[in-house]
Amino acid sequence: MKVSVVTPNYNGERFLKTFLDSLDQDSEHIGEVIIVDNGSSDGSVEFLKNNSYSFPLVLIENTENIGFAPAVNQGILKAKNELIFSINNDTEIKKGSIKELINLITSSEEIFSVQAKMLQYNNKELIDDVGDEYNLLAWTKKTGENHHSDEYTEVMEIFSSCAGAAMYKKSVLKDLGLFDDNFFAYMEDVDLAIRSKINGYKNLLCPQAIVYHIGSATSGSRYNEFKVKLAARNNVWVVYKNLPIPLKIVNFVFLFLGFFIKYIFFVRKGFGSTYLAGIREGLNGRSRITKVKFKSKNIKNYFKIEYKLIINTLKFLKS
Repeated sequence: MKVSVVTPNYNGERFLKTFLDSLDQDSEHIGEVIIVDNGSSDGSVEFLKNNSYSFPLVLIENTENIGFAPAVNQGILKAKNELIFSINNDTEIKKGSIKELINLITSSEEIFSVQAKMLQYNNKELIDDVGDEYNLLAWTKKTGENHHSDEYTEVMEIFSSCAGAAMYKKSVLKDLGLFDDNFFAYMEDVDLAIRSKINGYKNLLCPQAIVYHIGSATSGSRYNEFKVKLAARNNVWVVYKNLPIPLKIVNFVFLFLGFFIKYIFFVRKGFGSTYLAGIREGLNGRSRITKVKFKSKNIKNYFKIEYKLIINTLKFLKS
């Protein structure tokens, strides 16, 4: 079984050789590599057109930066294979990892996505991300960040796969509605994960699949105005879109505290007004978002999600 690799690129020419060379080592498991270029001006397109690999390389050229989520969706819709490997361009994939992801995701119909073990590019013994947790405070946290790689050696269920290195089933993606184009970037994978869990699917960590990740290569830093504003806006949309009214009411105090504490945090970082601007944009832009329809058959799944939100909150408070 072969996969379609989907990778957005925006002025990432400096990463492409290492990235594509590492994919070439696993070419026997790759049906195609789809690079969606978001209007790069750094020579990325020329590099892609002038180099060939053991796999078919499909280039989609956008005239502007349409964002991560819309670009990945373009690649998914273009893909010829059932398995989609969404991966960032600032990565290097260890040989054999794609096969490990294939083996795990095809082992059960209940599995929607599998996350590779993402290690820090400049310190390959430390975790970058092995799955994203989401809690009652509407906070997202990278599982295992800065922990030693040896702490995560077993397959385990995670709340959300990070779309920077995750494999998905295309048929389920289309049923769920793909990534939400409105998000542009950030939180789109958590939004998708919640929708998958509402419908009873699982997301798993595949620790045998290794991806070395540089991180923040496109946005430039961990905290900046672009990132802070979009993440704040999208977090409002995640709550608005996915939680039915009863859960919004039950979790209101925690949600209020979560957004308020985040505001104080960003005030201290110098981004308080930017964070509030993102919140306002999220509240004012709710009409753009299609809410997940509540279905009584999914009630037990909502209870499971609420339980996981509680557990993740307790884990965060203990850390």
